Amino acid sequence: MISVSKKARVRLGLVAATAAAGLVLSGCAGGDGGTGGGDEDNVILVGTTDKVTTLDPAGSYDNGSLSVQTQVFPYLVNTDYNSTDVVPDLAESAEFTSPSEYTVTLPAGLKWANGNDLTSSDVKFSFDRNIAIADPNGASSLLYNLDSVTTPDDTTVVFHLKTDNDQIFPLILTSFPGAIVDEESFSADAITPDADIVAANAFGGPYTITSYDFNKTVEFAPNPNYKGLLDAPVNDGVILSVYADSSNLKLAVQEGEVDVAYRSLSPTDIEDLRGNDAVKVVDGPGGEIRYVVFNFDTMPYGAKTDQADAKKALAVRQAFASLIDREPIAEQVYKGTYTPLYSFVPDGFAGATQILKDLYGDGNGGPDADKAAQILADAGVETPVQLSLQYNSDDHYGPSSGDEYAMLKEQLESTGLFSIDLKSTEWVQYSKDRTADVYPAYQLGWFPDYSDADNYLTPFFLTNNFLGNHFSDSQVEQLILQQAVETDPAKRVQEIEDIQARMGELLSTVPFLQGAQVAVAGADVNGVILDASFKFRYAPVTK
Repeated sequence: MISVSKKARVRLGLVAATAAAGLVLSGCAGGDGGTGGGDEDNVILVGTTDKVTTLDPAGSYDNGSLSVQTQVFPYLVNTDYNSTDVVPDLAESAEFTSPSEYTVTLPAGLKWANGNDLTSSDVKFSFDRNIAIADPNGASSLLYNLDSVTTPDDTTVVFHLKTDNDQIFPLILTSFPGAIVDEESFSADAITPDADIVAANAFGGPYTITSYDFNKTVEFAPNPNYKGLLDAPVNDGVILSVYADSSNLKLAVQEGEVDVAYRSLSPTDIEDLRGNDAVKVVDGPGGEIRYVVFNFDTMPYGAKTDQADAKKALAVRQAFASLIDREPIAEQVYKGTYTPLYSFVPDGFAGATQILKDLYGDGNGGPDADKAAQILADAGVETPVQLSLQYNSDDHYGPSSGDEYAMLKEQLESTGLFSIDLKSTEWVQYSKDRTADVYPAYQLGWFPDYSDADNYLTPFFLTNNFLGNHFSDSQVEQLILQQAVETDPAKRVQEIEDIQARMGELLSTVPFLQGAQVAVAGADVNGVILDASFKFRYAPVTK
């Protein structure tokens, strides 16, 4: 465990007290402070409300988990700060050596933090186990085009792909399933417990974890064995504290009890902090979206309900889409920090459209109760439709989720067409329930893994998708696989537009908001970069 000065321990005690206040106020776990690392002036204190699902990269597909994993696990390729170009990271070289083979060469002599050799065998193990485990909360679905991995020698890895000219595979390697793990420390066929990973010191990224209290605190120390794209950490360590309440996180950053607050402060708090000279607000590129997921088995008239009827289920989804009024949610709940989103690929990405504005509501972005009523009547759906709608209650998506979904409920019920049973669940349980068919319709947010329109399509709409909502459509499947290998940019854009048009008709999800990244740092803190690849990496942060 890293040692800290007496003054630093006082600051950490304040972090613990603030987080504990969140525990009293909300009944959820907060940051605990603890002992930290190195010279006080070089230890960075980070606060968040984002929860971790698991440290094991095979078992998570959420921003809270990635924010820790990206600090401690190595990746073959990555993106540099403020770039979307894929370049070698752990690898010495990475390139297509044939249309269906992607070959990676590792430097000789790589070591894990625990002293184990890091070789091509670890790489093969990492991808094989991800596919074999296929955890419902993991990202193995992104490896749909990976046929096999071979290792001609200790420093060479060859990824054999099912389809030629895959334009997306290198990008996927920079995201969740691209994390490499130590085969001597991880199970080949099951998720490895967090405690076992930490005890084994099974890390190979810029940092190691020296102390871990699940969803309370994580202590990071620079990894002396790290060799990769990014520069070695300029700080002497990082302590991450998880807050139960965003209001306490705001108080902590404005009082200097944490150096950086990243995910999630309320829009009102961010607006207030912009006028505070003691802190600076750091804005990053957009890409986050908010959407409702429908479970095709358990939603009204779903495939496994007593009144199963695909036509009526589709009408329910289409009526839902015609009743959402995005503008007041964006302005009244989120104070303009989110903007209305009318398609599946957000503005700013090649191929983005506004298909939902064209198909639903009044054609100008507003709701249309008459159109919704007609859709339901034409399908023979009795009203009001009884719909159970779930959202996350513990600031995983920020403190305004309750207001966001209360407004959605009001919009849907004010017409008399829907009766909404609105419920909430804390994230750790929520992440399990949503893939176990517990929720007929539910809230999700998306923080992209890589900067390409594909990342808003492949994870959601392939048959084996991370949503696990039983959606499957052969036309969408074919188009997604086709765009991923299309080398003509104009043709690929058209295919991306065609996917959105088809999904606009089928509506397995209804996206409605798009937002940007925001962090708040102390005035004396430098190096907070919210980059184009949507990752907040600790290594360049200093004060």
